[in-house]
Amino acid sequence: MSNRKGDKPEGSAAKYSKTETDSAGMGNETEVDSFFGGSSALDPTEEYRMNHRRRGLAIIFNHEHFFWKLGMNDRYGTNADQYSLEKRLKELDFEVKTYVDRRQEEVLDILSKAAEDDHSDADCFLVVFLSHGEDDHIYANDGKISIQDITSMFKGTKCSSLVGKPKIFILQACRGDKHDDPVMPCDAVDSEADTNEVVVDASAIHTLPAGADFIMCYSVAEGYYSHRETINGSWYVQDLCELFQKYGDSLEFTRLLTLVNRKVSMRSVGKARDQNAIGKKQVPCFASMLTKNLYFRPKK
Repeated sequence: MSNRKGDKPEGSAAKYSKTETDSAGMGNETEVDSFFGGSSALDPTEEYRMNHRRRGLAIIFNHEHFFWKLGMNDRYGTNADQYSLEKRLKELDFEVKTYVDRRQEEVLDILSKAAEDDHSDADCFLVVFLSHGEDDHIYANDGKISIQDITSMFKGTKCSSLVGKPKIFILQACRGDKHDDPVMPCDAVDSEADTNEVVVDASAIHTLPAGADFIMCYSVAEGYYSHRETINGSWYVQDLCELFQKYGDSLEFTRLLTLVNRKVSMRSVGKARDQNAIGKKQVPCFASMLTKNLYFRPKK
């Protein structure tokens, strides 16, 4: 609708339109999106409320062994990841529950029950998957599960007590079949222990949108291998847990993840059965749909 002279905008938003005439003489009306004025400017320092009674539930799914028909390699070193994550998340006041080598149906049942729980007295919610991946799926012991099916359980329409609260998903798995080549001289070998080899987790996981207040934390950028040491665990979880220990209760979470990206990117493969992997690199990434700053400051 065109504005006439003397018309006044209604409410706090003024809508304008412009009329153009096409070659046939027909009116072609174009409207622009409304502009909302007023004093409600965004505060770049605004933080999620993290003073609820509980920090929240953290669920870890650790998959080392897989049903033989899948033909997937065992993930040696993943128990070191599990131990480190349990320790660091408990230090950040999470209630940690760990499930090892669970079947597809069990994983979905555990998550479904978590989505039905009352999280009204919790700050946030966190899920970790340590496993193999394929396309936009993560593997349980006996089959793959869609990541979108998992995250959709915790959207506002399904889990109202987590509306407006951070929902954190950490995925340690490969996201492709390429090695990241170094663009500078290789760093020092990660470990001199002959038994501590670097291996990779299987296949690809694509970054998926999840919804407001979600953050998806991936061990590697899309298309590349994610490296795991057979004794010390994955590069990503090692460095994530080290930085959790140093800065987890003081640094904004996305800034911490950026430090993790930097630290992992400084590594390179030193010892591996696949000689083509020697010297290769890895860079994690995260997809943030957070709408405020996220801190895990100590509970009082």
